[in-house]
Amino acid sequence: MPSLGPMEIVLILVVILLLFGFKKLPDAARSLGKSARVFKAEVSEMKEEDRQREAEKSARDSGTVESTTTERSPADDAKPRTDNESGPGA
Repeated sequence: MPSLGPMEIVLILVVILLLFGFKKLPDAARSLGKSARVFKAEVSEMKEEDRQREAEKSARDSGTVESTTTERSPADDAKPRTDNESGPGA
């Protein structure tokens, strides 16, 4: 399989420049950077959730779990909705 040499890379860059133009390249690079930041943040958030899940699992196994959820009473479901939507309250 042949590798890309410097001339092939320059040719690819020229074709990209001709296709997108000088105006759109900075916008495309900016958009790509924003997308990369969002992706990185989502990956970090997923890793943090995994760490929390593992900590909860190990705490549950050792018998020292602390609940992070609040219990709902049946009276909470009977309250009227204030968001002008029909259907069950959520």
